[in-house]
Amino acid sequence: MNEQRYLPDSDRVGVLTSTVLLAFALTRLIQVPEFNLEIQLPGFFLLIPLNLATAMSVLTAGLTAAGMDWLLHSHPALNDRSTYQWWLLPTLTTFVIAVPLSILPTGVAWWIGFAVAGTFLFFVFVAEYIVVDPGAPYYAISMAGLTAISYTLFFLLAVALHYSSVRLYIILPALFLAAFLASLRILNLRLSDRWEYAWSAGIAFICIQIASGLHYWPLSPIQFGLMLIGALYGLTNLAVNLAEDQPARRAVLEPAIIIGLCWGLAVFIQ
Repeated sequence: MNEQRYLPDSDRVGVLTSTVLLAFALTRLIQVPEFNLEIQLPGFFLLIPLNLATAMSVLTAGLTAAGMDWLLHSHPALNDRSTYQWWLLPTLTTFVIAVPLSILPTGVAWWIGFAVAGTFLFFVFVAEYIVVDPGAPYYAISMAGLTAISYTLFFLLAVALHYSSVRLYIILPALFLAAFLASLRILNLRLSDRWEYAWSAGIAFICIQIASGLHYWPLSPIQFGLMLIGALYGLTNLAVNLAEDQPARRAVLEPAIIIGLCWGLAVFIQ
């Protein structure tokens, strides 16, 4: 009974997960004509494709944020605190998952992706609920899981965007948002609820600068994702090390090794 108070109500988390998955399923079942938003700027002509998947990904992310807020208000340790810090990652999860689901072909592959998405969402909801209370018995495991999921989401988004061959002006805002939210949540978890907005914005900016250059290289989606996740992981860990007042050489060592390993692995993967 003591451990039960640290876990979300099974009915609530089940309803929330099912509702989000239903939105994904309806997006695939309902066929709506696509249209393009054309923007003429001095020296630039932007063509932004708009379809049901785009609209539903935004609406589903909003639904996830509202649902997570509803779930968190049943937590006995919330004590009237604001809930936004615990629905940032679930919202990002929904937004990122919508991208690969929209490009997977209808059939077995899509249903496998759908099942994986549901599992991902469920564990994110449960883990975010648990970390509301630092004294929860599963707090350390949940924090490690949320950190791993944050990096995984960014990697999946980078791979999916590169695979879909969308234009650079669409890739960069999506990657900036994902890198910003992922690093912001990771830093918040690892630095005892400190919000490092400047560090997160700087990390996201460097990531999209790297993505801009890599976009024109003959890289596979996996290579593209590995190089970007190496940058995100290294820079985020550098921020943590510096925030913990580690010596400069020691603070740089681990991030440099991780970036080197990711970029080295990308070289050998085709």
